[in-house]
Amino acid sequence: MTTTAGTGWAAAVRERLGPGRLLPLGEAAEGAWLTERAARAVLLRAAASVRGVVPGALRVGLVEAGGGEPFPVPPGGLPPGTLGISAEFAAEYGTEESRPLPTLAAEVREALFSSAMGALGLAVVEVDLRVTDLAEGAREAPDSPAATHPPGRIPPAPEDPTARAVLAVAGVAALTGTLGSPLHRTPGLLRVELAVSAGHRALDVARAARTAATAAAPEATTVTVLVSAVG
Repeated sequence: MTTTAGTGWAAAVRERLGPGRLLPLGEAAEGAWLTERAARAVLLRAAASVRGVVPGALRVGLVEAGGGEPFPVPPGGLPPGTLGISAEFAAEYGTEESRPLPTLAAEVREALFSSAMGALGLAVVEVDLRVTDLAEGAREAPDSPAATHPPGRIPPAPEDPTARAVLAVAGVAALTGTLGSPLHRTPGLLRVELAVSAGHRALDVARAARTAATAAAPEATTVTVLVSAVG
């Protein structure tokens, strides 16, 4: 018999270990996706940078589908469209540096918007915030799932010209295997999975990697990119 507590525990484990949903990067013409786990890690760091804030749960979801998908959506992926962030945070109080909740909320919202577009390339159009606790004194934010459980890095076969071409792109840290093979080939279709180095915008790296893979694999009529980690 499965208990409610057991079901909740299993769901929490899956949420922490799994990549989550695959979020569309940029516009439909990009042919790129980003794991929610990778997005969450970057966005939580942005929220934690706001003084007096301890970030909590954070999700990214589809607000409105764009329609006319020119690329096949990967398993577990959301179709291209606009996105929204829902985030919870605790606000610190009881110190001389404590600040009003409206001020904290405005700074968290701005940090999330800025990080979503500037560091990742997600088309986020709304951010919904919820204050879940008033934390007395300073507390450390919990580790993000991506930092605790990084995706598997799979070294490419050295004779694979497509792998070499992708790895030569500035900002590509490694090929990864969250959904299986880092170079997933089916007739006419190639899906490249990779990790992005710190200091590089995920969308820009995905664009460049897709261009490199397309040139190196002329047999693939359609090339898509999945970013599974952002340094």
